[in-house]
Amino acid sequence: MPQYRQLLDKEIATLTVYGCSAEDWKNVQVDENFSAQYIQNVHFSGNIFLGTYTKVFHLDGGLAKHSGIYNCILHNCVVENDVFIDKINNYIANYHIGSESYIENVNALIVDGLTSFGNGVLVNVLVESGGREIPIFEFLSAPIAYMLTFYRHEKYFSENFQQKISAFCEAQQSEKGTIGKNVQLKNCGTITNVRVGDFAKLNDVPLLKNGTIISNEQAPVLIGAGVQCDDFIIQSGCFISDSALISRCFVGQGSIVGKQFSAIDSLLFSNFQGLHGEAVSIFAGPYTVTHHKSTLMLTALYSFMNAGSGTNFSNHMYKLGPVHQGITERGVKTSSDSYIMWPAKIGPFTVVLGRHKGNPDISDLPFSYLMENENESHLLPGINLHSAGTIRDAQKWPKRDNRKDSKKRDSINFDFISPFTLTKALKGIEILTELLQKIDENSNFVWYQNCKIKRSSIKKGIDLYEMAVQQFVGEKIVEKLEILNSDSASEILNLIQDDSITGYGDWIDLAGLLAPASEIETIISQFSSGEISVEEIQSKLDEIHSNYGNYSWNWVKERLTKQFKKPLTEIKIQDLLICIENWKKSVSTFNDLVLRDAKKEFNTISKTGFGIDGNETDKQLDFEAVRGTFEENIFVKDITNQTLTKVALAKKLIKQLSK
Repeated sequence: MPQYRQLLDKEIATLTVYGCSAEDWKNVQVDENFSAQYIQNVHFSGNIFLGTYTKVFHLDGGLAKHSGIYNCILHNCVVENDVFIDKINNYIANYHIGSESYIENVNALIVDGLTSFGNGVLVNVLVESGGREIPIFEFLSAPIAYMLTFYRHEKYFSENFQQKISAFCEAQQSEKGTIGKNVQLKNCGTITNVRVGDFAKLNDVPLLKNGTIISNEQAPVLIGAGVQCDDFIIQSGCFISDSALISRCFVGQGSIVGKQFSAIDSLLFSNFQGLHGEAVSIFAGPYTVTHHKSTLMLTALYSFMNAGSGTNFSNHMYKLGPVHQGITERGVKTSSDSYIMWPAKIGPFTVVLGRHKGNPDISDLPFSYLMENENESHLLPGINLHSAGTIRDAQKWPKRDNRKDSKKRDSINFDFISPFTLTKALKGIEILTELLQKIDENSNFVWYQNCKIKRSSIKKGIDLYEMAVQQFVGEKIVEKLEILNSDSASEILNLIQDDSITGYGDWIDLAGLLAPASEIETIISQFSSGEISVEEIQSKLDEIHSNYGNYSWNWVKERLTKQFKKPLTEIKIQDLLICIENWKKSVSTFNDLVLRDAKKEFNTISKTGFGIDGNETDKQLDFEAVRGTFEENIFVKDITNQTLTKVALAKKLIKQLSK
């Protein structure tokens, strides 16, 4: 802590000459090395603590400004060393301003009474009229928010969890705010009851009220022109600009919000991107993206979601208030002008095209296409498994992680095919098999959840789901064998004959965190019995994330017992050979289907508009100059090489195990 002293008489005289005044000079204390040279036209009231001001700020364009305090009113403030403050139109009250911060041309910076700085604000997520409201707070993560939002049926857990969070939020209450170190506030309006972290930059921001901006040197927050926020928490590494409007929202790490996007009563977690459109009462898990003016995100769960232009979700078919919520599980994409009437539940990695008013629940038919045809919803189960676009999405998500903070709040699993999606695929096989048995021999389609499914689509869906399971099981076996690198049959079989069963049964996607349902049930039970605290819940969730590899391997072990209809102790090398052979076939088949889908990007229709003033040869040359050739495309080469590598590895392991 710096050592402060009272002003000397000559310092007071100098300050007075420089146009400064004080309600009571005795209440102004300064650093031991204080110099009055760079304090001009300032009025002090309340308790004031001032540092030393020696730094010169070098601004864009080559302009230099010396640190100091100019042309403002300060009330109950601490201003640390090397701060620049100038042109405060009203006043700064009840703030501790960190060293080397730059504050210029701000209307007002005020803490007005006791405040929690946005901690504890209730957000009406999923249901506009309330019922799932949760308190936001600085350390909220997507998995924690998922449990708070969706586990209302666990009454004791839910109520006590929220009480603990409320206690934390009350502990954040203060009558003094903080502006961190190296913060920049330029040309801003009124900022009331806002706590700003280190290295944040706020430029041309007209209004901020009741919130916390968590920023640091690793991951500074940038807030730009026209942005208005009230009742908010903004996590590290966010970029919010271009007249975005945020009210009663939590914005997760690395998120981008701008281009007049508005969000109300919403949770927007890591790497959310919202431009142009509107969000009301949404739970946007990691990597939710909406970039279009005409898109309305309304009262639903999303994650790894990409909303097309004109996408609209409606909850207006109600009589007792807007209570119909939607569930879109991870990886859902919507085409332009698509529409879903809530309530509905859309399975993972499903593509939605057209308008759908039948409130479908197709959660157990993942990787599907939901299409509109003559005002009817048509479902193509599993078809998205071999979409080049879906594979490319899964590859790009880890590369587009904007989080620079060393502490990443959300545990995000990027696996495209996982125990979570495959458990659904296995249920999908049962559903489709039953539908196939029931379908009339003279009919070419059957209805399921207000969706029409063709007989041929049922058969293809079963085949695709089975191949996906075979690919995952084989992949995990091959990974284990590569690590083991042994020719011993007993050592190989020991891989699958340990006693660990965590990972058996159903899995849950807690907005990015993939977890065995049994582990989440254990956490709820332990918290309800008082064995663990709120802080330990997050630690337990992080532990589940770090153990995903072990738990997914256990899921594979359980799958082997069901596939071969015998206990693990009776699994033989020959059984593993079957799995590896199935893996080789499924990898080849899937990758071939993916390449066929990718090749559509190079067909005749795709070349329309190229070589605009030339002949067919010019069209081809122009297309290749812009898009390249199919054979040289990076994605195509990667998939081709992947097939060759995995097939060669499978052959090697089959030969090795056959001995």
